[in-house]
Amino acid sequence: MVFHLLFSALVMSYLNGFRNYHSTEAYAGVLPIGQNSPQQCQFGLYAEQISGSAFTAPNGHNLRSWMYRIRPSVAHRGDGESVEFDHWVSQSDDSKTHIAFDPLRWNPLENIEGHWIESVRTLTIAGSASSQTGMSASMATLHPQQQPVLQNHDAEMLVMPISAPITLRTEYGVLDVAVGSLGVIPRSAFVALSTEKMTQIYLLENYGAPFELPSRGAIGANGLANERDFEYPTASYIEQQTATWVIEKREGRFREFTLEHSPFDVLGWHGNHAPYRYDLRRFNTLGSISYDHPDPSIFTVLTSPSQTAGVANIDVVVFGDRWLVAENTFRPPWYHRNVMAEFMGLIYGTYDAKPNGFLPGGASLHNAGSPHGPDYDAFSTASVSELSPHKLSGTLAFMFETSVPQRITSFAANADERQNDYVDCWKDIQPASFIITGSKEPNKKSNGQA
Repeated sequence: MVFHLLFSALVMSYLNGFRNYHSTEAYAGVLPIGQNSPQQCQFGLYAEQISGSAFTAPNGHNLRSWMYRIRPSVAHRGDGESVEFDHWVSQSDDSKTHIAFDPLRWNPLENIEGHWIESVRTLTIAGSASSQTGMSASMATLHPQQQPVLQNHDAEMLVMPISAPITLRTEYGVLDVAVGSLGVIPRSAFVALSTEKMTQIYLLENYGAPFELPSRGAIGANGLANERDFEYPTASYIEQQTATWVIEKREGRFREFTLEHSPFDVLGWHGNHAPYRYDLRRFNTLGSISYDHPDPSIFTVLTSPSQTAGVANIDVVVFGDRWLVAENTFRPPWYHRNVMAEFMGLIYGTYDAKPNGFLPGGASLHNAGSPHGPDYDAFSTASVSELSPHKLSGTLAFMFETSVPQRITSFAANADERQNDYVDCWKDIQPASFIITGSKEPNKKSNGQA
């Protein structure tokens, strides 16, 4: 069959269920019955398997999808030319990154002109694309203009818009991602970002194992991010004969080329490996209903596991609307030092531990072992406030927590948006004043004698 349609009608319906085995057709009869690769596919289409894991990965971790497309991916190639995007950093090396000793914070970055890939400004990186361990955290500006198609072989990508919705056009179909939601694009998938109104986005590259839901352990079967709230695209395709601009990324290097057709030519697919979206406001927050509050791991939405059991390559953590009810308890996050490194961002509202200076679109880094906690104003207020039930409303913050220390890029170190006085938020902390009664002066020693 010859396809003359410019594009199929986009019916924005979604498939529900995290890592469910989905089946979807943009045209009835596309998917073969009872097998994956028949001698001849319906309508002269090509069958192609896309793997997200090793073939021999165990059940539950074995990720793959079968696509039925107008052209196989080998036809989506071109004679590329190298192109540089210096501020998108994917390798931890001493020429572009620096060790971060102190707590760091940045104001929202300026909007950058041009397409979104050239606007990417990486702030922190842990591990590298080459080692397939760690992550990078970046900001980008998306304008309502023509955008290139990206194929990122380095990483699974997670994006979150800040001020306006965005659309992710992928081989699998289309995902609309609203403010307050995230979208995840598998490694090596073709994707084009678009928006009707300019917005900045948070961009996470996951160089390690694909994201999965955290083990709930003693929590049980329900709560946190529930499987049914993750949404996958239904098949839709574009068959256009106009030029398509593609940028390909591998080990932090880029090349660009032009196709005379669209790579978004999949009429049907089935599998458990695909892009998805999740509304962070659906997160079922758990917490203490007695005293103290549990570790922030209870706020984990997604986790990329490492080779060490119980230690994440990356945890994606969200702090949204929730009730605070614990008795005789300091309710904001306590002062702490963590073996994990924490990159934080704020989508909207106010973060309760940092009500001053931490702005939507901003970011902070508290590296492994770096002491941090509420600023002194937040500490002083929370220490004397009435402990009646209180709801935090209109707030949405997140954290990318890594087991590998995060380095900052040269851009992040020298950016005008860096708050060089950030550590001053703790400068007014006073030493504890205490009086011990009924005790004697400790014995004093002189010349080695008691």
